[in-house]
Parts: sequence; C-alpha cells; structure tokens
Amino acid sequence: MGTDTNAIRLLILEDSQNNAERLVSLLRNAGHATRAHRITSAEDLHESLQQTWDLCLAIPATSFMTARDACNMMGQGRDIPFILLMPEANTEALTEALRAGMQDAIPAGSDHLLTLVVKRELGNLEARRQRRIAEQSLRETEKRCQLLLDSSVEAIAYVHDGMHIYANRSYIRLFGYEDPDDLAAEPMVGLIAAKDQAAFKDFLKHYSDRGDQNEMRCNGVDVEGKEFPIMLTFSPASYDNEPCTQVVIRAETASAEFEEKLKTMARQDLVTGLFNRSYFQEQLESVSEQAVRQGQPSTLVYLCIDNFNGLQGDVGIGGADLVLADIAHILRQSFTEETLMARFSDDACTVLLAGKEPESVSPALEALRKQIEGNLFEASGRTVQITVSLGVATISETNPDPVQAIDRAHRLSDQVSQAGGNAIRIFNPLEELAHQANRGNLIALIRHSIETNAFKLEFQPVISLRGDNSEQYEVFLRLHNSQGEDVPAGDYLQAALESGLGGDLDKWMISQSVRLLTEHRSKGTNTRLVLNLNSSSLQDLDLIPWISNVLKEARLPMDAIVFQFNDADVNTYLKQAKAFTEALNKIHCKVSLNHFGCALNPYAALKHLHVDYVKLDGTFSRDLSSPESIEALKTMVATLHSQGKLTIVPFVDSATMMPTLWQAGVNYIQGYYLQAPSEAMNYDFSAE
Repeated sequence: MGTDTNAIRLLILEDSQNNAERLVSLLRNAGHATRAHRITSAEDLHESLQQTWDLCLAIPATSFMTARDACNMMGQGRDIPFILLMPEANTEALTEALRAGMQDAIPAGSDHLLTLVVKRELGNLEARRQRRIAEQSLRETEKRCQLLLDSSVEAIAYVHDGMHIYANRSYIRLFGYEDPDDLAAEPMVGLIAAKDQAAFKDFLKHYSDRGDQNEMRCNGVDVEGKEFPIMLTFSPASYDNEPCTQVVIRAETASAEFEEKLKTMARQDLVTGLFNRSYFQEQLESVSEQAVRQGQPSTLVYLCIDNFNGLQGDVGIGGADLVLADIAHILRQSFTEETLMARFSDDACTVLLAGKEPESVSPALEALRKQIEGNLFEASGRTVQITVSLGVATISETNPDPVQAIDRAHRLSDQVSQAGGNAIRIFNPLEELAHQANRGNLIALIRHSIETNAFKLEFQPVISLRGDNSEQYEVFLRLHNSQGEDVPAGDYLQAALESGLGGDLDKWMISQSVRLLTEHRSKGTNTRLVLNLNSSSLQDLDLIPWISNVLKEARLPMDAIVFQFNDADVNTYLKQAKAFTEALNKIHCKVSLNHFGCALNPYAALKHLHVDYVKLDGTFSRDLSSPESIEALKTMVATLHSQGKLTIVPFVDSATMMPTLWQAGVNYIQGYYLQAPSEAMNYDFSAE
C-alpha cells in the first residue's frame, strides 16, 4: 500500500482547544502527520510523560501552569524539544526561554517561521536519537571486537608512542612470552632485531603518510633472543577512546616477492594497469572517514567512453582494449602518481582527487576531456577518435557516503552521454534541489499522462476478519517519469493540486477504475473498489452527478465504489466534506475516512459526516509493541463500532499482528503480509 510517514507525537500547552487545533492544522499543512495531545492539567502532563513525545509547543502560561514549569518537568531525563509561542517578538523573553532549556521562542502569528523551527528541531531530535543508538551499538561492537582480538589467531597489538598498550594471546606467544603483563608498557622496538630498529622507528613514525604502503618486513626477536622474519602491517586505530596504531604481525614463511605479486594482481585491472573496481571502492571508505573526521573533501570523477558499444563493433574487443589502455596512459599523464585511478566497468574509469574540491580541478578535467577528444587512437590497424562523458561528485563532511558519490557521478555521466556526450557535469546540490522542486516539468508530465492514459492503477486487497467473503480492493495511482522511475505520490499530488489538476486526476482515476471493475465483475464477482479522492474533489459538488452518470453508464451498482477521503482534508474542509458525503449517501455510494486518529479530537468530524468505513492511521498498526498501544487500538475500534462504523487497519506486515487485530474487533485489514499492490485484481478471497 502507499507510504505513510510516521506521525510526530506532539504535546500542546494551551488553554484554547481552537488554538491547539490551529497548530495541528498548521503542521499538517507543512507535511507533518501529527498525533497531538493538549495538556489540561499538571497531573495530565505528568501522566502523559509516561509515553514518548517528539515535540512540545507551549504558550508562556496557562490557567494551571507556566511554560517554564512544564519545561522543567519534561527535562527530567527526557529529550523533548520545547518551543515557546510568545505573544510578540521579544529578545529578552527569547533569552530567558533559551536559558530555561527551551529550544526556541517564536512570536505569535509567525507561522512560516514556526514550521521551519519545528522541521529543524525534529531533524535535530532524530539525529540525537540516532546518535544514542549508534553509541549503544558502538559499545556492543567494541565488546565483540575485544573478544575477537583476544581469541584471534593473528598476532595483534595496539601501540601508542611506541609502547604496547594491548597485546592479544597470539602476539604474546609469537615472541615466546606467557603473561600479557610481561609486555605491558614495554616499547615495541625491543621486539625488533637490532639491525632493523632504526628503520622500524622511522616507519612507525611516518607510515600514515605513505597511503596504502603500510607494511614492513624485518626480523623480530623472541624472549630467548632468537631472530625470525616477520611482516608488520600498521593501521590507525583507537583503543579505550585513545588514538593509537594497530599492528598485525605475521611470521614470514613464503616468498615475499611472490606475495607482493599476488597482492598486485588482486587489486589491478590487467587491461589498463589501473586499479580494479573492488580495490577502488575499498579505498573510498578511508576517504569517507577522512571527510567525516577531518572535514577534508575529495572529488570523484566518473569517466565513461561515449558509444563504447559502437567502438567495440568497429575495432573488436581486442581493439577496444587497446583504446582503454591508451586512455589509462593519458590519465596517468594528467594526474599525479598518488591519484587513485581505476577501471570501474567495461567502458568507464574512475578517478579520486583526494583533498580537492571540484572547482579547483575543473580546469584539469576540461584539459583531459579535450586531450582525449583530440587524440588519435590506433586499434586493429585503424585510427579512431573518441569522446568521453565525465560526471563529478564530492565526498565531503556533509556527503560522506562513497556509494552515493559513485552513484551521483555515474548518473551525471549518463546524463551527459544521453545529451550527446563529450562534456563534464559537476554535481550541484542546490541545482538538484531546484530541479526536484521544478513543478513545471512535473505538471506537464501529469497533464500528458492524463491525456495519454499513462497513469497506472494498482490494487491491494482489503480482507475481512469477520467472515465477510466479499471482494474489496483499494486502488493506488502510480506515475512514472521519462526514465521509468516512480514519481512519489506526495510529489505529483501536490503539484496537481497547486496547478488545478486535482479534479482532472480524480476523474481519470474514477473512469479507469470503473472500466476495469466492469470488466472484472463480468466474470461473476461482486468486487468493490476503494478510491482515494483528493481535497480538490472534496470541494466540488458538481462531481457527484458526474460520478452517478459514470456508474449508470457502466451498469454498476452505486455501492460498487467506496470513496475514501484523507482525515486531514476533511478537517480542513469540514463544511464541504459534510455536503459531499451526504450527497454521496443520497446516490447510495459508500464513504471511507483514511488516516483516522491523528487529530486532537478525532471523533469530532464524524459527527458531521456520513461515513461507512474508518481506516486507522498507519501509526496505530505499526506501534503494537506495548500493552498501552494495544489498549489504545482496542478503545478506538470499540468507540468507532459504537458509532456504527466499520474499521480498517492498514500496514499489516506480519502474521504476529493478526491475533491482536482479531481480539481488538477490527473488521478489515490490508498490508504486504496479505498482498502488495498489484496491477491485477487476482487475490483469492475464498482462501480467507
């Protein structure tokens, strides 16, 4: 079924129910699904704090407590961002609020500022929660690592300023010692043969500057003074949160030269002599770590040969390999010896320019592009000219993920190639955001998709838990862009509403759904469809006679379609929703209310609407881990039943949820455990 953003849990310290509702509506309109609670007394706050909350909005003082007192109560071991809503802008009040531990103080009426601050604080809260999870995971990982170190057959030690601070059992035994205390606080140089000690000290001091050249061969000396050949591998590490050097020692038994050849072959592409893809990706991890720890950015270049398949067709695979070898030679000439370069795929090479930002290397990349364009390559007795498409991305403190950097550079290179090739495109986060926010292209795509029937419909079964074998499916609208990728429903729906296409979108969906349902029911079924209508349709009473005519022309009974509305839209346009649902009832169409339960008073709207089904918000089914959440679900279902409503619970993703939902009295369920949305209405309802 469609995606459902986890609702933020909101506390509101406010005497006025209307003002609290306005705040909830404001956050909903800003894109935040919200489950809110208005605090009505100090005891109510104390009881509420037994649960988890994401945010508190508070006026300076209510009839029963001040914001400062509430903030103090919440601050007892809890992480709940607290935002004060001041009557007017006041620097002194802001200063006092921050001093009291509040996150911000916003003047009344500054709605846009409030939504920005809420977004910031929710982001900061999520980051703090993730950090706490990461810290806990780190502690557990460190414990496991310590156990692995202690039991490893590899000889491993940690050294700080040349002194041992830890050595595992294998390390101690390698040098003939019995007790770890024998090496405690001992200099490591004492385990190295006298003739190699000067070289060892120099290597230990400067190994971090040598890049991947972090190995040294020398002779060790055991407790009895006997020398033996060893290989030392150094790497930066931390032990007990202190920076140090990890040393792994292997006794030499095979030919050092042979080992070195094997190592080179394992990381080298034999056609170009550059590094291979796996080695390149391994090295990016250390670059990512430097970006995070030291703030040092690096530039990643993805260079793809234009029309490589055509080149192979002209000169054969062997000839294409010769061209690749020549390109590798040009790359080596264009960059320093320390530059990491690899053959990343059949037709592409990658270059990592460590410590440099794209702007500083753009001239060198342009010179490279021109050199390849102007070069005459000899292959299979022929002279060929080629061009390349270069995509450029950054690995930085704010974009440290190497996989994401490769994907971005690759995507940009593809875009250049599809546009004709022989150019460079540098990743620009602002440009990408602007492109994503460019409603014009999306609106054009929506309009074109309506005109050409390019939208797709998918169906997900809605299953009865109470022995009703009638077939019901909820319909989901899917839109693909020119690359065949899914456009998120939130994106195209918002664009459609802003451009006045919301009604056209719903009419298209209704027409197509009715056509497909008619075909399906001709096979002898009594299938119903649940269709989600947007806020634009909710405000258009002229849609009712149009719906009636469409169903009559298709010879479908009026109750074959259940029209479903979003709870937030209904609360925003309650007067229009009342008239619309009453009109649907008069023509005998069924009505469902979606995302129910997130308003401060979720049952208030039901007093004004004619609703047959109520579909609970996904947060209720996703949070069944505690007795309190299960009890809240049961209470809500019982209340809805007492009002004559049939209940639907979405996001049923596992069999373990079924007993709880059955005991709660839920009428219908849907979710991936039963079936994912599908292009066909093919679920076997009789199996239930």
